Amino acid sequence: MRIRLTLILILGIMSSHADTLSIAAVGDIMMGSTYPVSRLPQDSGRMLFKETAEILKNADIAFGNLEGTLCDGGRCSKDINKGYYFAFRTPTIFGVNLKDAGFDVMNLANNHARDFGPYGESSTKKTLESLKIDYLDCDGKIAVFNINGMDIAFIGFYYGSCENSLLNTNSAKIKIKDLSKKYGIVVVSFHGGREGKNALHVRNKPEYYYGESRGNVVEFAHSVIDAGADLVIGHGPHVPRGLEIYNGRLIAYSLGNFCTYKGIKVKGVSGYAPLLWVNLHRDGKFLSGKIHSFRQDSETGPERDTEAMVFKLMKKLSREDFPDTSPCFGTTDEIFLKK
Repeated sequence: MRIRLTLILILGIMSSHADTLSIAAVGDIMMGSTYPVSRLPQDSGRMLFKETAEILKNADIAFGNLEGTLCDGGRCSKDINKGYYFAFRTPTIFGVNLKDAGFDVMNLANNHARDFGPYGESSTKKTLESLKIDYLDCDGKIAVFNINGMDIAFIGFYYGSCENSLLNTNSAKIKIKDLSKKYGIVVVSFHGGREGKNALHVRNKPEYYYGESRGNVVEFAHSVIDAGADLVIGHGPHVPRGLEIYNGRLIAYSLGNFCTYKGIKVKGVSGYAPLLWVNLHRDGKFLSGKIHSFRQDSETGPERDTEAMVFKLMKKLSREDFPDTSPCFGTTDEIFLKK
């Protein structure tokens, strides 16, 4: 009888795990740049993710947004003399840091993937491919995984002129509807929203930065979930934003900066580096999650924040911006559905 009961318990646990998908997601990653001058960490950045790798490796799928290119030359395609234009060129040898950190998929559907034109974009993709890290781009490339019999598709959208434009909600809905027919779980990444410390709050209206349209991220996120998306991961504002539960699906409106060595301002809340852990049921519904709190300064990778400042901030922003639809928050790092 005892053996039978033990077997039932083991099978129950196995079944539970088989029905759950874990995704770890972070915001912007830029591991140092050689342009316009060399600003690189020591030892080719091998220690940048030392405090986060254990968490990332334990997820079924670990996701990040790659700001800039992985290339060893080329000509910059931007006029960085304009005060709000930046270009990043990280040596290809740094790509292995992403693999060693546990990342499985990187978003390239953003405004830095072509900092060094077609050459830089191609070099980035070849580097990731050589490391067996999949990627999304703004021309429609998706990433597909099979975990415990679950088929999962990742797709990326960006506010610029591209195939997967964040500004074309109707087109996005059609793409998501098609993907939801083929894959059990669809994860949408978007790069949008205004930037900086004044961009913490989310509103259901169009956002602009230096006159450039950055999309209505609330409308976009709701629309793609209505079309069949199961998780929406945002980045681009360079600060964390709130979380929302919409139709049983989780939306993270911005995961801010995560590892941006000497390239992006990380003072104050810009240095808060959340690592979002999400547990999804095989039907795509949000079950539970965590916000692991990290911080960075301009010359470090993410380091553990024992005061959990980013968790507290995202909890506050979620409740203020989505009083009726925010998830529930625990006392340290947990997030879960309202009962």
